[in-house]
Amino acid sequence: MFERDFWGDFGFGGWGGRERKGPRRFRWKPLERGDLKFVILRLISHKPMHGYEVMQALEEEFGGGYKPSPGSVYPTLQMLEDEGLLRYREEEGKKIYEVTEEGKAYLEEHGDLVDKIFDRVGAFANGFFGKDTRGVTAAFSRLAQTCFEGTFSGRLDGEAIGKMTEILHRAQGEVEEVIRGRRRKDARNEAKDQEEVE
Repeated sequence: MFERDFWGDFGFGGWGGRERKGPRRFRWKPLERGDLKFVILRLISHKPMHGYEVMQALEEEFGGGYKPSPGSVYPTLQMLEDEGLLRYREEEGKKIYEVTEEGKAYLEEHGDLVDKIFDRVGAFANGFFGKDTRGVTAAFSRLAQTCFEGTFSGRLDGEAIGKMTEILHRAQGEVEEVIRGRRRKDARNEAKDQEEVE
């Protein structure tokens, strides 16, 4: 597993079909702004953890497809501590965090929201590594690794890299055609269903 959020580094930074301004772009983002604190708080409510254990628990919760960086986890832990929702004890030089009574009450107060967040996390993990998508995910991961290793190995000249680029552009076009075909089929089915209703 990559130490950083691998998919986020390559433009898959959002979940839910958000797009940037400009060229249309699908984004994967399992957590919305402010969600991480609820996820961390609930995970620690099940078991006291130190920072690295929190990161491991998050990676496991997301099925290995997403791992927030220390730069997002540790400030969130500090914020939760400052708000009185977490406290820590020193153990072998590590801060072991546990939920306070205020933290438990906060989780209970926002239970519906936390459930929705975890439903979205589950959908992310199932969708990203589910039976139907596992092959695409694995193939893309292998392709990306092969391209990067080849490109940055220093063993390929400009002509070889140019050929790789052409292959990738061609593959992208073919995949987009598959997606467009699926959308056209869905649109036809929707129109047909609407006609039957009328």
